[in-house]
Amino acid sequence: MTSLTSTVVRLKLSLLRNGLRQSAGRRAAFVASAVVALLFALLQLLGFMALRGHAHAEAVAVPGTAVLALGWAVLPLFSPSGDETLDPTRLVMLPLRPRPLVRALLAASLVGIGPLFTLLVLAGCVLSVAHGAAGYAFSVAAVPLALLVCVALARAVAAANVRLLTSRKGRDLAVLSGLVGAVGAQLVNFGVQRLGSAGLGQLQPAADVLSWVPPASAVGAVRSASEGAYGVALGQLAVSVAGPALLIVVWARSLTRLMTSPDGSTLQAADTGVRDRSPAGLRRLLPGGRTGTVMERSLRYVWRDPKTKAAWVTSLAIGLIVPVFNAMQGTGSIYFACFAAGMLGIQMYNQFGQDTSAFWMVAQTISSARDAHTELRGRALALLVIALPYAVLVTVLTTSLLDAWARLPEALGLSLALLGAMLATGAWTSARFPYSIPQEGHKNVAPGQAGLAWISIFGGMVAAALLCSPVIAATIWLNVTADADAWGWVLLPAGAAYGATLTLLGLHLAAPRTAARLPEILTAVSKG
Repeated sequence: MTSLTSTVVRLKLSLLRNGLRQSAGRRAAFVASAVVALLFALLQLLGFMALRGHAHAEAVAVPGTAVLALGWAVLPLFSPSGDETLDPTRLVMLPLRPRPLVRALLAASLVGIGPLFTLLVLAGCVLSVAHGAAGYAFSVAAVPLALLVCVALARAVAAANVRLLTSRKGRDLAVLSGLVGAVGAQLVNFGVQRLGSAGLGQLQPAADVLSWVPPASAVGAVRSASEGAYGVALGQLAVSVAGPALLIVVWARSLTRLMTSPDGSTLQAADTGVRDRSPAGLRRLLPGGRTGTVMERSLRYVWRDPKTKAAWVTSLAIGLIVPVFNAMQGTGSIYFACFAAGMLGIQMYNQFGQDTSAFWMVAQTISSARDAHTELRGRALALLVIALPYAVLVTVLTTSLLDAWARLPEALGLSLALLGAMLATGAWTSARFPYSIPQEGHKNVAPGQAGLAWISIFGGMVAAALLCSPVIAATIWLNVTADADAWGWVLLPAGAAYGATLTLLGLHLAAPRTAARLPEILTAVSKG
């Protein structure tokens, strides 16, 4: 009789094979990604091997292993569709017991590019600290134990959150994975700069703590054995064994609960009454008429629509990280605070594309340039509700970190002028170069419309920079030829007034174009 483990492993291989048979493009993408991943893993392996004999090799290998395990833990949360076998509820109707199913799914988890990539990196981490017969002997057990911790951790996290990952909120979380990449890149950049200035020795305290946390404890055991501390090495190896054992127990309990307990689809809704639809909360704070309705709709999109939410959260994070992190390192400028206004100003671009095919309902209410002006004004005001206080907050925070309070008025005036310019150009390009945003997947532009997106965003940003040139020139002139401390405050009201004027002028010019091009806009934004 065929064992369950071999059956599930063959199922995993069949899923991979059948997925590649769907199209030549998918096969090419898989091969290209596999080659890049393996080349990167080999480079990591060679890099760790080059650290052999270095005084701080452990300070890199141990945290590196912990970071690798962290990646395995969060990957299922941000890519729930990357592996079909991560969802055990698909097997709920089969007569399977938890223990055999755990063994089968664990074996299937070891099949793929990810486990091979992890194996190569873990081998590099272990070999970078291994010396002598005892060190190599412990390495034989350390590498598979560390790999087992990574795989079991991914499975336990996925099983504990499978209801979330297969729900709408789970799809929202997957879309937000772009935020993790954007923020993570800034954090890595910050860390690399700190290490470049202070050396790898700064990682040693973290390595000492992580050497007792699985799977980094497996690398710590190899290091201790290489130094002759066999008691410590055995203790760290025991921790490395206990880690996957505990994770497998947690995973098995989650599987049992998933396979035996009902979910929301099998339970009768407790609340069958009609909800009160009267305006409350945010709606009461907004103006009346169509302007307030448009503002409420736009703000609801920010909160509920996955793609819109991802764009906003990413812009908010980068707009804060860039000026603050540079200020914390002492290398920033107060004018970096303009990143906040710039990142949020981008959200004004392609306003109608954010509505996707639902824009046809909005288009039915626009019959004149006046209607279009009210629609654009409501969207701009909704953006300002968030962008205006945020830009002020980031500018004040950057100023406090740099202790450059004398430059606060001019920096804030420049930020407000930039925000107004981007609102103006965003309203115009939304009518002139609309494009569709697909609701499914991670793409932000429908096929064939990439050129429109580039023209809309980058062309509008260049135009906004040119529109801000008078305020920029005035700032430079005050700092070079005049008394900036005495007259710099003038730039705050001047920048605010200039930005408001640009916004009003941009809305006025974009409104008739929007009303005249409604059919073309509707066609463009509905292609996704």
